[in-house]
Amino acid sequence: MAFWVSNGARAEELLTSRPRDALPGQQLVGVTRKGTRAYQQLPCSTDAFVWLRLYQEETRRDAIPRGKNLPLWWTLRRPWRPLNYDAARAMFNRANDLLGANWTLHDLRHTASYRLARDPNMPLTDVQWVLGHAHLTTTQLYLPASQDEVIERVRAHHARRAEQRDRPPAPPAPGYSPDSLKTLFGNSW
Repeated sequence: MAFWVSNGARAEELLTSRPRDALPGQQLVGVTRKGTRAYQQLPCSTDAFVWLRLYQEETRRDAIPRGKNLPLWWTLRRPWRPLNYDAARAMFNRANDLLGANWTLHDLRHTASYRLARDPNMPLTDVQWVLGHAHLTTTQLYLPASQDEVIERVRAHHARRAEQRDRPPAPPAPGYSPDSLKTLFGNSW
């Protein structure tokens, strides 16, 4: 779950990863993109790699098959099988039942997308790249502002307008008579 929430990969994309694709020192995991089938390395949180290491130790103790080219993710129930989308969804549904929740694996991607898009230091084009969206308009769906944010921005707008209204007009450019401009335009020059 930590990988899905931190890198925004689609559920089935993350399940394509192999042990060789997980690069904890660089905080990257490689996935095969759903639409293009292109291989892409995605940045992930350090927490995700801590959880991965704990998972790997558990699979090692259980003698689950290992190898650089084998799947990174395996079922933890016998018979050992590579974790596929249906098995991951079933695992998630069991957790939902225990918690009384109704989340989906895709909700984790939405969480990552929302967090990335809401970071003021993260360009939307970078979010688009991480999510693998072909069109920026798809990524922009994660930008709707909350009611509180809109209210705060409108209040700031009104404060700027009041400040401009109270500010004396700029002096006329050299060569223009202030009295002539006042006669022609009133106080709006």
